[in-house]
Amino acid sequence: MVIPTFNENSAVLRSTLTDVVNSGYSAVVVDDGSTTPAQECLHGLPTHCLRHAVNLGQGAALRTGCELALSKGACVIVHFDADGQHDPALIERLIAPIIRGDADVALGSRFLNPSDRLGVPLTKRLLLRAGIFVSWIFTGVWLSDAHNGLRAMSRKAAGQIRLEENGFAHATEILDLLRRSRLPWVEVPVAIHYSEYSRGKGQSVFNAFNIVIDLMLRRLFH
Repeated sequence: MVIPTFNENSAVLRSTLTDVVNSGYSAVVVDDGSTTPAQECLHGLPTHCLRHAVNLGQGAALRTGCELALSKGACVIVHFDADGQHDPALIERLIAPIIRGDADVALGSRFLNPSDRLGVPLTKRLLLRAGIFVSWIFTGVWLSDAHNGLRAMSRKAAGQIRLEENGFAHATEILDLLRRSRLPWVEVPVAIHYSEYSRGKGQSVFNAFNIVIDLMLRRLFH
């Protein structure tokens, strides 16, 4: 598991990591320049914890975490949020197509099962629908859920999909790199738990505009 974190509530972060570890998974935590080092609330948990000296962005944190996971010999790498939204019980379902050899990348989707879709707040549902269209414009990949942070990659895929975007635009960059790689991929239904805390940390509409600008700049200079 690669888990980026930035100024996360210490109790939420420790609870998330405890659930991951107790589920039998190895975790790489990348503290992206938090005011209070994440390591301080993770004592006693068997995790690899790295820290950026300054805040670089979620994409950069995922890149750092994936590089360490690959160096440690990981066969499958899962991107997992630190704010308690993701349930470790879903990981077995997410990585199953990779373990079977059916795909090299598995992308979590909140919109494949009606019950999962209804669990997404209406405003966020509308914003995510717009995100699907934007991602398709920039990548040519049409998904049911283009900005879900829960995803898994085989070792082969993680070696080919090397992120350059430091910020939230990395989610669309992954799709572009996936298309270019021609690696087989699947979407897997997942449920997301939205607490008041995780909603407060979610992306704003204004940040969505920043993502589009980042994508346009990437298109111009690549």
